[in-house]
Amino acid sequence: MAPRVQLEKAAWRWVESVRPEDIQREHIEIAYRICVPACKRGACRRNCKGNPNCLVGIGEHAWLGEIDENTFHNIDDPNSERRDKNTFVGLTNLGATCYVNTFLQVWFHNLELRRTLYLCQNARAEEHNMDSDYEPRSICEHLQYLFALLQNSNRRYIDPSGLVKALGLDTGQQQDAQEFSKLFLSLLEDTLSKQKNPNLHNVIQQQFCGQMSYVTVCNQCGRASPLPSRFYELELNIQGHKNLTECVTEFLKEEKLDGDNRYFCESCQSKQNAARRIKLHSLPRVLNLQLMRFVFDRQTGHKKKLNTFISFPEQLDMGPFLEEKEDEKCVYELSAVLIHRGVSAYSGHYIAHVRDARTSDWYKFNDEEIEKMEGKKLQLGIEEDIAETVKSQTRKPKCSKGYHCSRNAYMLVYKCQREEDTDPMETNVEVPGFLGRLVDRDNRKFEEWCLEMADMRKQSVDKGKAKHEEVKELYELLPAEDGQEYEFVPLEWLKKWLDDSTVTKEIDNGNFLNCILCKCVFLRLTPVRQ
Repeated sequence: MAPRVQLEKAAWRWVESVRPEDIQREHIEIAYRICVPACKRGACRRNCKGNPNCLVGIGEHAWLGEIDENTFHNIDDPNSERRDKNTFVGLTNLGATCYVNTFLQVWFHNLELRRTLYLCQNARAEEHNMDSDYEPRSICEHLQYLFALLQNSNRRYIDPSGLVKALGLDTGQQQDAQEFSKLFLSLLEDTLSKQKNPNLHNVIQQQFCGQMSYVTVCNQCGRASPLPSRFYELELNIQGHKNLTECVTEFLKEEKLDGDNRYFCESCQSKQNAARRIKLHSLPRVLNLQLMRFVFDRQTGHKKKLNTFISFPEQLDMGPFLEEKEDEKCVYELSAVLIHRGVSAYSGHYIAHVRDARTSDWYKFNDEEIEKMEGKKLQLGIEEDIAETVKSQTRKPKCSKGYHCSRNAYMLVYKCQREEDTDPMETNVEVPGFLGRLVDRDNRKFEEWCLEMADMRKQSVDKGKAKHEEVKELYELLPAEDGQEYEFVPLEWLKKWLDDSTVTKEIDNGNFLNCILCKCVFLRLTPVRQ
């Protein structure tokens, strides 16, 4: 094809010999190249400015040929939000609440705690008879509802914002996870102690509380002064240690009190050198072991994270650490590992590995995402691949069979196994009627939303398919063949119509046709330069 300038001159050469009043339709068709053959698809890299019949490069490629119907909408399949069969329900991260989600999943999988919460009286729910106006208010009500949703919701994940708001937590700021665990259990203990049912008063103590004492022995007179104390978790120093046994041993190690730190002996009535140690008298059903990864750095004045590898067993025998040797076994099974991914004490991400009490399968809970581990084995996976810096990377030590090794585990949950734990009646927790109706109400809302989204999706697909057929049909009709009637359509209008994301107005060629006449008159009066 000749260069554009030559085409332009050739198309308008007739103006040199034709007067304006003698202009015919054939002159217009020559000037605007109406009869130039249409460009074939694939022959042009871009739209040809010199050919009005070129319909290439204006957005048609998105419509011609086979099209995946998913391109006609931006609505995800609502069924992707649906809970799969025989899976657990995740929790939405509200910004910086992953640490809350991990503890909620651990506590939900404590069947006895869940059963106890379901027994808590909910007078407001009974008064409202589960009408549409009822919403949980107290922390206990929110926790009940949340656990019921985690158990029977049709959703793949649920929003814990009601409970988080009731707790007064800042969703944009990550709190101290270990401190949150202590405060929440204390709050739950206080709530249950006020229930009318006396069987609920001491559930937290029975589940999580152990007895110990701080025993100080005077070096001068030998008098032992015990100070009884309760604990809900053991805070274990990990610095300088390689395994859990070393950590527990140091926790119970004797401490010498001398110099400025001497002990005032009641018998001697003076300060004396002494020895102090912790004695464990009884252990709780659920043993929470806090690995003190977040410590205060005196040099910087800030907290830092210890990325030390610690080895811990799947079965933990606490018998050797107890002061009173009883016939009852003190063997615990690992039931949860809470992980902090990241190198800083002030940021990072929390996930939980939890063992299902009914099937013994291990699951990884990462906010909305839940992954079942293969072979009923705990697999920490990539959580241990996140190193601090290249300089401080240390190789992961080899673990013996029945042991696991982690540089990011900050809390271990062990459960004392009893024969009744294998009883189907003990592992089956029923959602009470008033909570079941609440969950049913939410499930109906979810199903209505799914139908609404599916309908919107179908409408968009139907509209897209209709447009697809319309474009294909149009491209069969355009351009007009010789002798056929035709209309001028602005190229920009066609582009907008094909774009489908902008609203196209009616075609108005008034200004365009006036320009044709003006151009003809102007060129007739102006000499064409050769």
